[in-house]
Amino acid sequence: MLQPRIISSGSANVTAATSPRTVAVAVESLGYRYGDRWALQGVSFEVYQGEMFALLGPNGGGKTTLFRILSTLVAPVEGAVRIFDASHEEPWRIRLYLGVVFQRPSLDPKLTVWENLLAHAQLYGLWGSAVRHRAQELLERFGLAERQNELVERLSGGMQRRVELAKCLLPRPPLLLLDEPSTGLDPGARRDFFLLLRQLQSLDGTTVVFTTHFMEEADRSDRVAILHRGKLVALGSPASLKAEVGGDVLVIHTERAPDLADAVQREFGLAARVVDGTVRAECPEAHQWVPRLVERFGQAISLISYGRPTLEDVFVHHTGQRFWVGEGDRGELV
Repeated sequence: MLQPRIISSGSANVTAATSPRTVAVAVESLGYRYGDRWALQGVSFEVYQGEMFALLGPNGGGKTTLFRILSTLVAPVEGAVRIFDASHEEPWRIRLYLGVVFQRPSLDPKLTVWENLLAHAQLYGLWGSAVRHRAQELLERFGLAERQNELVERLSGGMQRRVELAKCLLPRPPLLLLDEPSTGLDPGARRDFFLLLRQLQSLDGTTVVFTTHFMEEADRSDRVAILHRGKLVALGSPASLKAEVGGDVLVIHTERAPDLADAVQREFGLAARVVDGTVRAECPEAHQWVPRLVERFGQAISLISYGRPTLEDVFVHHTGQRFWVGEGDRGELV
């Protein structure tokens, strides 16, 4: 059985570089398969207590399977998981630490906000004035106090997500797991929801682990694990992962991508490669290369652009593929 450990980390959230950090989630050599297809293979990482940690991946990346394992819905085929001092072999102990917000709503739309919270509390054996005080505190914190007597079905999607969050926080879980928490929310509601998560992290010390396919959400995390075809391809803070790309990202649209990539590399020494029909190169001060490339290959270039690296560029850097395979996949969840 895995044993609890205290480690040191240089994370930005640590007050001193040598400050010990408790490992809230430890995943070691994790594997899971559906029949003959491996959905996860050899995945290892750690999440520190009080951290906001993102699991980022495209369709088929494996992040939802990983979420199901962390939330004890399924057991791993290979490897091990530990949540604080509880092993995956003891799912009943892991659940004592968890607050879970699933991708699909788990509220009863025919009950009021207040009734949903009290019904959830009773599932945990919580009752009396203490839980009522806790429920009222959460409703006020999340801006729901004035709506507590309304039926949930009458609330907006963003308000319903707040009720979901308040509900799962009633037992004061030290670890919050969220599966695609912003699904169906407009940009404003999505931003507000993540501000609430940051409040939980900073004020209560709650560890937050969430899955997402939105780059801007992963950018808000302290660290991000990028999954591709069941394997962990990158792990670190958003800033450090982007720094690994090395300078700017130059993208050339052309109908002759393989030939142009070879010519760019041969004549200018840029490490160009073809990604989804475009020519991409990672280089410092890319703006200086634009006029030279246009002057030399202008007839073959339909569009040229450059910019600072994004998490999508990190994904391309490690996999050689775009994050979204095609427009038909955009918005489908893993």
